[in-house]
Amino acid sequence: MRCYIKTEVVSNPADWYHRYVALRWFTLGKRSKFANVGAFAILIFDFCITVQDEVEWTWSRPWDITRVIFAISRYLPFIGSGLTVYDELSVVGSPARGQAENMIHIISIVAAEGLLVIRTWAFWQRSKRMLIGLVTYSVVTVIAATSINVLRNQQLTAVSNAVLVYAFLTLFESVILVLTAYKKFSDYRKFNSSIIITLYGGSMFYMLCIIAITVTNMVINAVFPVGYTNLLDTLQVVIHSVLASRIMFHLRSSHDLIYGMHTSSTSMVSEAIQYRQPSQMQTNDSERMNDASSEV
Repeated sequence: MRCYIKTEVVSNPADWYHRYVALRWFTLGKRSKFANVGAFAILIFDFCITVQDEVEWTWSRPWDITRVIFAISRYLPFIGSGLTVYDELSVVGSPARGQAENMIHIISIVAAEGLLVIRTWAFWQRSKRMLIGLVTYSVVTVIAATSINVLRNQQLTAVSNAVLVYAFLTLFESVILVLTAYKKFSDYRKFNSSIIITLYGGSMFYMLCIIAITVTNMVINAVFPVGYTNLLDTLQVVIHSVLASRIMFHLRSSHDLIYGMHTSSTSMVSEAIQYRQPSQMQTNDSERMNDASSEV
């Protein structure tokens, strides 16, 4: 049995161009769809493997500003990413839903950056000057980035606006990384403790990953065609939420571990004094590390 394939001859070059553009946009749309769905899957998977840490290090804590910011950074991306995936899989998108996704993504990233600010403030022994400086710089960055993203500048295209937003975000995250690295190498340069390596080294590695995804998005918006601009939008939110939460888990687990070591050394000193035995235990370093890992 023979099969005959019907072919259509297109003689007009304009028709060929329009068909090529339509196929190109269809391919880019599928890539964007796969990227957003994959980022949402990463968010769900990370939640499943870190929910035990969240229960241990967060649920027993009182509701303060840190826990509120953590809850926003942890759970709001599920709504924003879910809406993005639904919009990608639906046939017809909604402008109102797109604006809601945009605002949720902004709030989620701001909350994640808030956790990084709190973490940096804790590393600096909760200095009031550092807190004032970080809060002021954070407010200026949020206002500048939000104004560019929401209030479109008529002299700039949407792509240029996105590049400026990511540039502000990259600068802010780089400052946070520099402050953390400076504190680590200035105060604990001679320390080889595994706690210090985990506390500062892990945080700096996660910060580098966050900066990497922000720079990647900035390059995509600046260099690649318009069809690629939304390729990593969901991944940007997911990476911020996932890594900021992990930094907070490490900070609180290190704080409890250092507190336990400090309590143990204090009891040993008390026991030595009681039995009038000389003790060479020094607790100043552990107190210093305890302050460095304390949160609001």
